[in-house]
Amino acid sequence: MRFTPEELEAARDRLVPDVAASGLRVLFCGINPGLMSAATGHHFARPGNRFWPVLHASGFTPRQLRPSEQEELLAHGLGITNVVARPTAKADELSAQEYREGGRLLAEKVARLRPHWLAVAGVTAYRVAFGDKHATIGPQEHTLGDTRIWALPNPSGLNAHWTLATMAQEYGRLRAAAFGDDA
Repeated sequence: MRFTPEELEAARDRLVPDVAASGLRVLFCGINPGLMSAATGHHFARPGNRFWPVLHASGFTPRQLRPSEQEELLAHGLGITNVVARPTAKADELSAQEYREGGRLLAEKVARLRPHWLAVAGVTAYRVAFGDKHATIGPQEHTLGDTRIWALPNPSGLNAHWTLATMAQEYGRLRAAAFGDDA
């Protein structure tokens, strides 16, 4: 689906609903919806975003899902939300205040939904949202109640120093931790 620049700009006011349920194994958390995601209503909808290919390559899904199939994640014990709900063309349009408020709201959401793991796709977003400036990719010491946190590489095509293969390896580490013998 193609959108004009005007249609994408008009999507700035739209919210992308969470794909979530109580007790998920992993609740993936993007930084915030891009304008393509806001226009379509689907997470990680920009064609260059590698979230869906990485999810499959790491073994989370048996085939590569399209953004329009995002609801199928629930059957695999997975969901998606964002640190900040406001759609933007680029994440650098967000303020540190928005990240911190997003972290507070995300902590409330996690307390309600109680996923086993919260997987934040973007270590910098995690650092700002949760005030952990020294966080690195991987499992975090910090928890939200019983929910463990894993900082993942951002799947954006702009994050070029992570290849599809290296991202799939890191996401695969999370899959093994989240599903154990079921993986």
